Amino acid sequence: MSMNKIKKGDTVVVVTGRDKGKEGKVIAVKNGKAIVEGVNTVTKHTKPSQNNPKGGIVHQEAAIDVSNVMYVSKGKPTRVGFKVVDGKKMRYAKTTGDIID
Repeated sequence: MSMNKIKKGDTVVVVTGRDKGKEGKVIAVKNGKAIVEGVNTVTKHTKPSQNNPKGGIVHQEAAIDVSNVMYVSKGKPTRVGFKVVDGKKMRYAKTTGDIID
């Protein structure tokens, strides 16, 4: 069983790139990439459809590599490690030692 260090719903901060320093909530994680709320926004030109009858230009978040974000624990970015607690593999914040989930 492979566990990711960053999961959906985590609060993260961007540590490198043009959005460095921005903080947001993870919307989705797939194939080592995360989509973070308000980070790495791109403009997408869309055709009219049933969902969007007008079409036009849409601003949305694009995926960012998981290696470029850090988990935020108690307002500070921290690395994430793994511990075995009661026979279960758990994530924990390395700076504080707190169990994440």
